[in-house]
Amino acid sequence: MSQATTEDARAASLIAFGPVPSRRLGRSLGINHIPPKVCSYACVYCQLGRTLAMRSGRFEFYAPDVVAAAVREKVNVAREAGEVIDYLTLVPDGEPGLDANLGRVIERLRPLNIPIAVITNGSLIWRRDVQSDLMLADWVSVKVDAVEEDTWRRIDRPYGSLRLTRIQEGLQAFAARYRGVLVSETMLVRDLNDRPEHLTALADFLQQLKPARAYLAAPIRPPAEPWVRPPDETVFNQAYQILLARLNDVELLIGYEGEAFARTGDVEQDLLSITAVHPMRREAVEDLLRSADADWSLVEGLLARNWLIEADYAGHRFYLRNLQRVDEPSGAGAVL
Repeated sequence: MSQATTEDARAASLIAFGPVPSRRLGRSLGINHIPPKVCSYACVYCQLGRTLAMRSGRFEFYAPDVVAAAVREKVNVAREAGEVIDYLTLVPDGEPGLDANLGRVIERLRPLNIPIAVITNGSLIWRRDVQSDLMLADWVSVKVDAVEEDTWRRIDRPYGSLRLTRIQEGLQAFAARYRGVLVSETMLVRDLNDRPEHLTALADFLQQLKPARAYLAAPIRPPAEPWVRPPDETVFNQAYQILLARLNDVELLIGYEGEAFARTGDVEQDLLSITAVHPMRREAVEDLLRSADADWSLVEGLLARNWLIEADYAGHRFYLRNLQRVDEPSGAGAVL
């Protein structure tokens, strides 16, 4: 077996995770098709921590058939358990547009007859091949955190060769051609992009894209930089009103999505695969353990072996997968 084939096999069990509760998509089965943490941005608020490998080109990570097989297996197990799946969501540890096989993956998922979503930071949408791949999805979310160069660089911290004007032109071209559901998402960070002039400029740009819905989000999970804080409620209300004056549908993403995480396999593996992409509050972890007749000693073991990390934020304790680890935890299946 070649090294590439071996790595694909080791990765397969953690490519698909959930279903998990999504504030935008209902019950979402996540697809983690990029190794941790390869991205074109190093956002100050990223819930997965700091970017480990900055990239701006496209690469082949996992074979499309490996990704599709992992998703099929998880879908089958979820259906046998009576779990509802509203979307298959490509929401990896990094930017999905970096995957040169993105379009092939979407095509191989079509036979499952479940709507396909992609959550992208939009940094590579100026590329025609990325636009073509995203056209294949039913629902696409694009990040628009700022429309001024300086603010964009301070909050998203992009790969050095990326240029905001080029990305904006790509977003406009894609929005004009795309026939699926296009939404935008803006993460508001206190004292970075929450002043009225930033919000007005953002609203003017989004008005050109005409998204089906514009989401305004707050960092509700532990961010990459500990100084990151959400704006207060008055600022969110102001932002909502400014955007609503120019757009048809604006929604706040400032609430908690709940504890309804699904258990579809080995609970330790489920916990590691979910927390690799979606940090979980203690209450959600307790609920997952309870559904599997497991106790807190499992979490204590993962913490002791440094597979899980505890983090406190906004009055809650979260559990995150330690993305620095590259070996395999005993009994937890394959990981990168």
